[in-house]
Amino acid sequence: MLNLKCTILAVAAAAIATSLPATAATPTVSNVWVGDLGNGKYKNPIINADYSDPDVVRVGDDYYMTASSFCDIPGLPILHSRDLVNWEIIGHAIASMPEYAQAAPDPSHGNAVWAPSIRYHNGEFYIYYGDPDLGIFMTKTKDPAGPWEPLVHVHKAKGIIDTCPYWDEDGKAYIAHGYAGSRAGVKSIIGMIEMTPDGKSTIGPDRVIYDGHIENETIEGAKMYKRGDWYYIFSPAGGVSTGWQEVLRAKNPWGPYEVRNVMDQGTTNFNGPHQGAWIDTPDGQQDWFIHFQDKGPYGRVVLLEPMKWNEDGWPVIGVDPDGDGRGEPVATYTKPAVGKTYPVMTPAESDEFDSPFLGLQWQWKGNPNALWYFADANASQLRLFSHHNPGAERIYDMSNLLLQKFPAENFTATAKVQFCPRKNNGKVMTGERAGLVVMGYNYGGLVFESREDGLYLTDVQGLKANKGGKETVGAGVKIPDDGNLYLRVTVKRVGVKNPSKKEDYKCEATFSYSLDGKKYTELGSKLAVTEGHWIGAKVGLFCSRDWDSNDSGWMNVDWFRITK
Repeated sequence: MLNLKCTILAVAAAAIATSLPATAATPTVSNVWVGDLGNGKYKNPIINADYSDPDVVRVGDDYYMTASSFCDIPGLPILHSRDLVNWEIIGHAIASMPEYAQAAPDPSHGNAVWAPSIRYHNGEFYIYYGDPDLGIFMTKTKDPAGPWEPLVHVHKAKGIIDTCPYWDEDGKAYIAHGYAGSRAGVKSIIGMIEMTPDGKSTIGPDRVIYDGHIENETIEGAKMYKRGDWYYIFSPAGGVSTGWQEVLRAKNPWGPYEVRNVMDQGTTNFNGPHQGAWIDTPDGQQDWFIHFQDKGPYGRVVLLEPMKWNEDGWPVIGVDPDGDGRGEPVATYTKPAVGKTYPVMTPAESDEFDSPFLGLQWQWKGNPNALWYFADANASQLRLFSHHNPGAERIYDMSNLLLQKFPAENFTATAKVQFCPRKNNGKVMTGERAGLVVMGYNYGGLVFESREDGLYLTDVQGLKANKGGKETVGAGVKIPDDGNLYLRVTVKRVGVKNPSKKEDYKCEATFSYSLDGKKYTELGSKLAVTEGHWIGAKVGLFCSRDWDSNDSGWMNVDWFRITK
């Protein structure tokens, strides 16, 4: 049973029952990936999407997950489950990033919100995260669906990441954390800082409590717990895509810590399995571990492993076929025994735009602007207004990209759209663009352009955008003046049949369009999809212009659907 003050607090269920998020009468179920096998078992990954560095807390019968969001806004996604297999998005902890929590202008690829921890303490949910450039931030709430309180800058520092709070029985509180070598100038160590009991500031200096340079290079991602008389820090080592799961333990939060490897890839195809959360079932009879696997362009997907405690006080994560105390991931397994059977559900993907709010699956590449879009529930459509991004010569450099995570290795995304560029005296103005994009270091898409002689649909690609790669635009095809079109991208995994390392995960995107939604015509060459900065590739929409004005054109989006 986990330490009650730290994470579980099963008795708190009644205290927050009135604030739990409402579950839709008809849960969202993906057409392309479902972890629940429907026979009492599940398959990994339970979420085949890029919820990087997941952390989970249980309160009563409910589980809440958060994950890294980097520069994407809204940030810190909040997911809810009652059986650890079926999850839905219920909100975000960061609606907009305040200036004091921004180290660089948008889009700040790969920066900002790294590896958060979610905990429940004294009737409130807390999330801590490390910004590698600014330090430690915290937000809290009584309702995990939101709203969450404004970010508190708990500790100013450069290089501190992967933060986890722990409140001890004696009233003292601590933050365990890792170090980003790119900022701190050193890595492969775990640090600890004492903090005030209210969790809003730190006390005293940062101290190194474990050095992993010899046996656990790149150790990071600290998650702190207590079991009996032992303090445990679950920490991944060995690198994001090639590593394993370590556990440190000591009788004092400051150490000295013993260390043991409790899970690695073993004989499986699940590369680099590590970094996540230890949770248990409501009756305390089963222990589980949620973590990620890095699948390159698909991002860091979420896996669920059985976990047990040996008599010697060390955990084993996954299954241990050779009995050496070091587990390996499972491909399929019996679902957690939570006492009930809950409906199959998955994080939202498709959007009919029937709400005055954007679906929770969508994120921008920076703080959203109210003038970027209008969610027109009366018309059941989304209107994206063209926006000028000064200095942004490539789509990669725009912040008004409306994107969502890849939901599976193979899928098709289709949008029914209408491009309506601005007119002046009845004549279409040039310089506005809009369309469907797949975004990573390599990116591409189908892009409308307004030209002097009418509307065109072009194929756009940018390769190695993070290295300054330029954007290329095809000749394009002329389209009807009403701008109505169906845009589609089909994503497929290619290459190795049974990938066993990150480099084996390759995929390509094929773009096509249709005038009637039935017959589709390919346009442009296939895109070799790559990951983004610490994230998987994403798919979505945009609308832009290359001039300032007192008004804009737009792109109407009737619907956006993910199918096989």
